[in-house]
Amino acid sequence: MLRIHDVIVEVVREVAPTAKRIARHDGDLARQLRKALSSAALNVAEGSDQRGGRRESHYSIALGSARESWSALVIAAAWDYIDAPPPELKARFDHVIGTLYRLVHRR
Repeated sequence: MLRIHDVIVEVVREVAPTAKRIARHDGDLARQLRKALSSAALNVAEGSDQRGGRRESHYSIALGSARESWSALVIAAAWDYIDAPPPELKARFDHVIGTLYRLVHRR
């Protein structure tokens, strides 16, 4: 399995308390955040044992889910449900998104 999977799991652990805070204001947004972040990890895991187009498809879905997760945090901050995500968390998301982008757009 790709090492980025472990990074995503760490991001899930870090974001979990924030998702609970978001849920107090907007249950749908919190649910979407949890589903998207879980999807990123699960699609990396599933894609790692695939070949060709199936692998790329799973990694592409994981990339979209990672971006969606970050966007959910930014939106929650815009609604003032949470403080703006810290730069360290942004850096971890950038690492995940960058890695998945390179996997999807190899050539």
